[in-house]
Amino acid sequence: MNRSAAPAARLYPWQDRKGDFSPLKAIVFAGVFLPGLWLVARALMGTLGPRQMIEINHQTGLWAVRFLLLTLAITPLRHVWRWPELVFVRRTLGNAVFAYGIIHLVAYAGDLAWDVPKVVSEIFARVYLTIGLMVLILLTPLAITSANGMMKRMGGLNWRRLHHLVYPIILLAALHFFLQSKLGVTEPIVITAIAVWLLGWRLLAAWLGEARIATLPATFLLGAAVTVATAFGEALYYYLKIGVAFSRVLPTNFNPAAGIRPAWIIGGIVLAVLAVAIFRRLLPAKTSARRSAARQAGVAAKPEASSQPQGNAA
Repeated sequence: MNRSAAPAARLYPWQDRKGDFSPLKAIVFAGVFLPGLWLVARALMGTLGPRQMIEINHQTGLWAVRFLLLTLAITPLRHVWRWPELVFVRRTLGNAVFAYGIIHLVAYAGDLAWDVPKVVSEIFARVYLTIGLMVLILLTPLAITSANGMMKRMGGLNWRRLHHLVYPIILLAALHFFLQSKLGVTEPIVITAIAVWLLGWRLLAAWLGEARIATLPATFLLGAAVTVATAFGEALYYYLKIGVAFSRVLPTNFNPAAGIRPAWIIGGIVLAVLAVAIFRRLLPAKTSARRSAARQAGVAAKPEASSQPQGNAA
């Protein structure tokens, strides 16, 4: 029987390329379902509020943006954390973005009593809804071509070019989220700052090289710059929106009584990224020390075994 003609074994989302169980992929695969399952649980408990569909719409839209940021963060994190296996969960996160985006749109239609003409008119009458529809349209070809088979049919270069759409998608998604937010702008500012951070990392990586920009000092400097820019961005927003002077908003970043500011959240994320990066840089040192000790033990035992006949390696 010709083994090369045999079909490849089907891999499940919790398996690696060898077909073995992957804890990382399993955790991410289960994790993308949790927000949806929590919404189902809230619906069963009757805690979604008087407008259930609009709450589902808001929550699924929020998680679609969050998963989109995580998808875009895979490349920087796999370099900064020296964790190449992270790339294998990008497809799961990307498909979750599209799924939650579809539910986001369906829930909006449900809130309007499934009146399709009204849904269409509302989408084209409101700028932020039009932008949201553009995001979903741009996500569609990325979701369709996410499978390995489509990648092979398109060719690696064409596939990568198509998936560069994720860059305008994240900017449009951040703008859509910002414009539709009515109860505070902390999270929209944080999401916009993270999107700028991730896109800035890619621009610097293309200019300086991924190895240079993924070092701990470069990560700290870029993160610090984004944190400071977030504080100024918040001050600029309030100045343009309601005319509050910079001198009133900027000092709130140094006043705990003013509440948690967007720059604090970005700073916390920067520290978390650095902490994981430092931890993972300590792991190879421990592994190398164990391997070195094992090699030394093998060299010490070799003279005693030299009189034994050597067989072929298995």
